[in-house]
Amino acid sequence: MNPLRQLREHGQSVWLDTIRRNMVTEGELQRLIEEDDLRGVTSNPTIFEKAVSAGTDYDQQIRDIAHHHPDIAVTDLYQQVVVEDIRMAADVLRPTYDESDGQDGFVSLEVSPPVARDSRATIAEARLLWQLVDRPNVFIKIPATAEGMPAIEACLSEGININITLMFSLDHYEAVAGAYLRAVARLENPARVASVASFFVSRVDTKVDKRLEEIGTAEALALRGKAAIANAKLAYGRFQELFYGEDFAPLRRKGARVQRCLWASTSTKNPSYPDTLYVDSLIGPETVNTMPLETLAAFRDHGTVADTLTADVGLARAQVQQMESLGINLSEVGDQLQGEGVKLFWASYDRLFASLDEKRRQMLAGEDTS
Repeated sequence: MNPLRQLREHGQSVWLDTIRRNMVTEGELQRLIEEDDLRGVTSNPTIFEKAVSAGTDYDQQIRDIAHHHPDIAVTDLYQQVVVEDIRMAADVLRPTYDESDGQDGFVSLEVSPPVARDSRATIAEARLLWQLVDRPNVFIKIPATAEGMPAIEACLSEGININITLMFSLDHYEAVAGAYLRAVARLENPARVASVASFFVSRVDTKVDKRLEEIGTAEALALRGKAAIANAKLAYGRFQELFYGEDFAPLRRKGARVQRCLWASTSTKNPSYPDTLYVDSLIGPETVNTMPLETLAAFRDHGTVADTLTADVGLARAQVQQMESLGINLSEVGDQLQGEGVKLFWASYDRLFASLDEKRRQMLAGEDTS
């Protein structure tokens, strides 16, 4: 049996960490749903930058918009192009959303990186994107920055589905889960809102491994490739405490959903690690693993399905303590990675705008962009 399809038997949903228009128009997304039990799609500025810049999928829409509105702001052009992608993918996934009673079938669209440090601007853009897409099975992605937290809580309390992104540490998780719990407590009908907490994985190992190699002792080198999985397992343990304890019980009785952990950045960056490491090691109930196409194909081919997320939690805690004894604080690492993530997405956003502006200019001039 296809290992991807087996994951749902263990309580985990498979989402795809990429989107481009021809995946929808040529039927690839539908095929992944049918053959691999794909249950959602995520996107971010880097994904859209690659999709728009690398091909001609969007040229006809950009040409039409440019000729009808030659003076359109690039921000408005971007929103029209991106919103169309999200709507199309959401419509393909709508049967999954309906069949799962609103647990899966989502497509995620991120607020623009320039608002990541501005709570009010984040709230305004999240509301706008929610209205523009106008689909119940969309997540608006907001980063787990300090400024993002009030926006996350405010949007959730208005019934906007939120995917909280750029989470790298237990401190980030605590803040995000707290915002969700406060928000759903304010809702008369909490069952109508959904949220996932996107916890990034492989980047943690990349950062920590470098520090371990700089330390260079046998103890340090033995910990390479352990930080990300240990970090995620401890976050999941906290999820279980928060959402299966007495504090959440009254909200559960009112219909509130748990805020599932979503494992993001699950492709291995170190070629010496197994290419399915961050899928094999993080399988457990009420979770999502969002994979790029390469990781999806690798797991389909040789993934191992077992309940791994709750295994060896004591070892994970001991490994984190060992790292701390060596001077590696995962909270500090997480804050650094979050700051770097905002900058990386902002750079992609700038490149995307430059690409859109250039394509618009060429089309108005009658040039071929292919």
